[in-house]
Amino acid sequence: MKILRNLLRFLYVHAILILTLMVIAASAVLFWLQREDIKTYISKPEYHFYFIAQNSVDPFWNEVMQGVQDSAEDNNVVVEYNAPRFSNPEEELQFMDIAIISKVDGIITHVGGTGFTDMIDKAYDNGIPVITVENDDSESKRYAFAGTNSFELGREAARLLIEATNADAKVAVILNGDLEQEAIEYNLKMNGFISTLKEYPNMKIIRTYTSKMGILSAEEITQSIIDSDEGINAIFTAGSADTLGSAQLIVDRSKVGKIVLVGYGNSEEILRYIDKEIIYGTVASDPYKMGYESVRALVDVKNGKSVPSFIDAQVKVITKKNLSSYKKAYKLD
Repeated sequence: MKILRNLLRFLYVHAILILTLMVIAASAVLFWLQREDIKTYISKPEYHFYFIAQNSVDPFWNEVMQGVQDSAEDNNVVVEYNAPRFSNPEEELQFMDIAIISKVDGIITHVGGTGFTDMIDKAYDNGIPVITVENDDSESKRYAFAGTNSFELGREAARLLIEATNADAKVAVILNGDLEQEAIEYNLKMNGFISTLKEYPNMKIIRTYTSKMGILSAEEITQSIIDSDEGINAIFTAGSADTLGSAQLIVDRSKVGKIVLVGYGNSEEILRYIDKEIIYGTVASDPYKMGYESVRALVDVKNGKSVPSFIDAQVKVITKKNLSSYKKAYKLD
């Protein structure tokens, strides 16, 4: 009992000192933890990459960029972004040259056509790995391509038009960008589209247009289609900005139900048009995945790991019939 009384007396006399020591210890632990958090937050990015998109107005490239940004954060890298306002291969090549001169650690780029092979090879020769996205350049020294099978995209688009028109339609095609500059990419897409329609004699492609200014250009083209006396009653738009522009003009001119529109893309606005049955359906890749996986592929290359030469973003077909399940699968509701 005497020992217990002495212990209690000691604790009572030194209570303030003990509490003070406990506060100091807790503060030291908290300070250490905060230092670790700060150290993690301000840690230097492992690599500096450079991303070049086709343009800055197409919702598709906004999705790609979101994937790039999220992957950059997850992989502790910084990614610099550049793009022409409207599709301009020459500007893309200028951005490529800037990236090479700046000696970045890696480049992710859309391929606009002629001249890219030499520029990609120049980057490779300077020790800068390149990942192509959406459009490929298999003849170059790029490490990998993140995108979809363009032939399959064209084929699925044709199937949608056949389904929507009961295999009897006069069709106009609106291609996004400069057809001459992107001949290979669009040839693959158009080969899939044309070869599928050939099996149906009443599906006739009347005209092919090239859009160079996104939404506004597509509206003008759709206006000329409506005003023509060629009897065109179905349109395939190969780019998401063109799909939105054409859909808006069809609404403005009260042609919903009279002109079937099959497009490209899966932006929220495009999905709303599908839900309202203004767009019959679209074919789409996964732009977010393209961006996310292209950054991860560059990190693997820099760390000496092997990467697949084709990063498949897969072809998706979206119509009113599967819209609900599509939204649920991708948590878009």
